[in-house]
Amino acid sequence: METFIEICNTIKITGVLDEVIRLSLFSFSLAGEAKRWLHSFKGNSLKTWEEVVEKFLKKYIPKSKTAEGKAAISSFHQFPDESLSEALERFKGLLRRTPTHGFSEPIQLNMFIDGLRPQTKQLLDASTGGKIKLKTPKEAIELIENMSANDHSILHDRTHQPTKKSLLELSSHDTLLAQNNLLSK
Repeated sequence: METFIEICNTIKITGVLDEVIRLSLFSFSLAGEAKRWLHSFKGNSLKTWEEVVEKFLKKYIPKSKTAEGKAAISSFHQFPDESLSEALERFKGLLRRTPTHGFSEPIQLNMFIDGLRPQTKQLLDASTGGKIKLKTPKEAIELIENMSANDHSILHDRTHQPTKKSLLELSSHDTLLAQNNLLSK
């Protein structure tokens, strides 16, 4: 569906709404049973793009996949070594994989925030001058997106750290060799 929207967004006709373009072109993206299914709707019984998407997803995404996706979304937790930007991208991926999840934007936001590590939540709260959950969903999402963008650029702008050890850093192998040398004396 995302690729179809992306393709449709490349077409602009003066005076024609994006929704009309999508409705007109959608059948060309289908084949076989899916195309027959779409043509089974008489005349203009599907009047909006949202109706088409809703009925299509309901027909072709099994309830078991929706249930599995909803469980993954609602049990989201930030991994110990995961940055805010990585966690946000992973969470958005869960939402994209289950377009029939049915969670409203405020519920999605709460699930995301609740799944963050305490340190990340504290950082978000400090950035708001209070509690992130007391902000409107729009304000909270904007702050999270901005912090995530900064976090992402910091992660990717880091220079490669050399792996050469200083005199005080020893690998576990070096430590074992040193202990063996002491014991053999």
